[in-house]
Amino acid sequence: MQVRFHLLISGSVQGVGFRSAVHDMARELNVNGWVRNREDGKVEAVFEGSRFSVLEIVDFCRKGPACAEVDDIEVKEEKCSEDFYSFMVKY
Repeated sequence: MQVRFHLLISGSVQGVGFRSAVHDMARELNVNGWVRNREDGKVEAVFEGSRFSVLEIVDFCRKGPACAEVDDIEVKEEKCSEDFYSFMVKY
């Protein structure tokens, strides 16, 4: 069963390799969607894939890569659209 989660991650999450780490993990786990930096300093991401894989990447986002400091994370489950065929970093 495919699921979709939309995340907003706040803290020291920009300029620390967060998007790159999420991108690499998403490709490894066969998760589709995107990740981007927002102007307000947060990182935003949408993940679609198997429940197990998506929950694993959401758990990673709670900590982030070694240089990141995650203060808060908002996680919302949404209706799965299956519109994504890969994972990309949005600029």
